Amino acid sequence: MSKAGHIVGAIGMAVLTLALAMPARAADPVRFLTSWYAEAEQGGFYEAKAEGLYDKAGLDVTITMGGPQINTLQLLLAGDADFVIGYDFQILKARERNLPFVTVATSFQSDIQGIMTHDDVDSLAALKGKPILVGSAARQTFWPWLQKTFGYTDDQARPYTFNLQPFFADPTLSQQGYLTSEPFSAMQHGAKIKFFLLSEYGYSPYSTTIVTTDAYAKSHPDVVARFVKATLEGWRDYMKNPAPGNALIKRDNPKMSGAELDYAVATMNAKHIVDGGDAKILGLGIMTEAHWKQTFDFMVSADLLSAKTDWHAAFTDRFVKDLNIH
Repeated sequence: MSKAGHIVGAIGMAVLTLALAMPARAADPVRFLTSWYAEAEQGGFYEAKAEGLYDKAGLDVTITMGGPQINTLQLLLAGDADFVIGYDFQILKARERNLPFVTVATSFQSDIQGIMTHDDVDSLAALKGKPILVGSAARQTFWPWLQKTFGYTDDQARPYTFNLQPFFADPTLSQQGYLTSEPFSAMQHGAKIKFFLLSEYGYSPYSTTIVTTDAYAKSHPDVVARFVKATLEGWRDYMKNPAPGNALIKRDNPKMSGAELDYAVATMNAKHIVDGGDAKILGLGIMTEAHWKQTFDFMVSADLLSAKTDWHAAFTDRFVKDLNIH
């Protein structure tokens, strides 16, 4: 070997030795808080964790389950979480109060909320004047929309306690429900039902969104970008092969059965909840100004939100508009 060759070889060994001696860059820690106990509606996040997509993005993501007594936005504002699952109505109301929350991506292109009826009901319009079970939160979200769209009145509303027994016992009752959940429970009970998905009638909000604070998005834009991209890749994979994500879901929530998870994924696929709407062309996670404005306009018209609210501040598409994940 020539002298030059010895020098090149020596330099190469020195570089390799230095590289081996240098510690690997630590992954950025991310604390993600869900809105409920682990379920298929959070599958993309769990899939990204199970498949190592977060790890590949240089993120050390901890997923913590939410629940009925957990105020996710309060914990986000207090700095106890970096991202939470949100909902358009919730974030617009927060912006009305000048609270600094911003939606950076959406998991679902449409809401999965609907009305479950017995199988003799032909339409949502046919429920005018009939008793419907709705929860207290519905009074500030889809119930005013149903009133405005179908002429429902408050005297129709009955308290919903998240117990399906009254529905089973009374053939005149209808009730709120999620596409992925209550119909499954009803069919397991042997009930013959219909389910009317509100988004198919013009109910506009995105759902299962990814929300952080203005300050975090400003100070950690690279972390936000990597978390959003890896999560949307997780949703892409989960809708094709949910097994890895479901294993983690069942670990966190042992009460969740494989049959219920399978049903949820099948119904979300059938209705193109993740990959429908604008996502069909623009890619998963996309949000548009027109879509947000439709929700804002409805909330203002229903006296649910001040017209002075800076609705543009409730979301940004900067982290999703160029991803084109399909």
